Amino acid sequence: MRDIFVLTESDLRRCLALDLAAIDTVEQAFRALAVGKVIMPPILSMQIPEAHGEVDVKTAYIPGFDGFAIKVSPGFFDNPKLGLPSLNGLMILFSARTGLVDALLLDNGYLTDIRTAAAGAVVARHLAPRDVTVAGVLGTGVQARLQVAAAHLVRPFTRVLVWGRDAGKAAACASDIAAMTGIAAEATADPADLVRRSQLVITTTPARQPILQADWLHPGLHITAMGSDQEGKNEIAADALAAADLFVCDRVSQAEKLGELRAARAAGFLADAPPELGAIVAGMTLGRRSELDITICDLTGTGAQDTAIATYALAAARKAGIGTVISA
Repeated sequence: MRDIFVLTESDLRRCLALDLAAIDTVEQAFRALAVGKVIMPPILSMQIPEAHGEVDVKTAYIPGFDGFAIKVSPGFFDNPKLGLPSLNGLMILFSARTGLVDALLLDNGYLTDIRTAAAGAVVARHLAPRDVTVAGVLGTGVQARLQVAAAHLVRPFTRVLVWGRDAGKAAACASDIAAMTGIAAEATADPADLVRRSQLVITTTPARQPILQADWLHPGLHITAMGSDQEGKNEIAADALAAADLFVCDRVSQAEKLGELRAARAAGFLADAPPELGAIVAGMTLGRRSELDITICDLTGTGAQDTAIATYALAAARKAGIGTVISA
């Protein structure tokens, strides 16, 4: 018989939050990708057009970690019509020594939300200008809120601008961000004006045609693009990526299939492999060289982040005495 921890979303929310400790955990995963012998297979991705759905499966083994996670992340985007959430999922944490199951993390996507926002904060910590007064976010979903909150932890700013195709949703998002962070946030109808007024911009949309254009760029701007996590998605114009002083990917092999890099390559830009975020975190590659640089980071989401956050979550739950133990 073997004890297996079972943690629900409610359990996980009680013992793990979007804070500097979570950000540091995800940063450790990126560092390991650059300097460790991480084993991270390609994402298994399946489309289910009849249900307007998609499923991603991600995993990674990180030497030195007690376990490795396998994450199943479905997104069924007609679910709200049925009164159900669009996103859900779970993680299974296995022992890296025996391969036996250590924990079932029935998080409904909560851990993915946290690790994705934490990755954005890692990017801001290493690539954004030192002084950020205004941050802007394109998109009005959960990640729009969390990405801003996470970035504010490492690059405190005093104002947030929010743009969305639906003005009502943009206003609601701005209100939520203000409540979460305690800083001024407002909706704007003009994404170009948002970019021009901001030093840090985060794109969080499912767009399949570019929103952010090259002539909106300005010296001292950093952009974190995290919406393009499926083939065919594209938030930023290819010539904008090419115009940046530095373009970075979380994982080139993923971004050239799923992310902004894929779209840029299709348009004839960025033939050379860009640096990866982990190499910048580890000090192996220079990041921002000047406060006037224009920098862009393409986040597609890695299995290493999932293993890191799942391992951290299990340790936090054990320390707090939270969860259910079953024998199997």
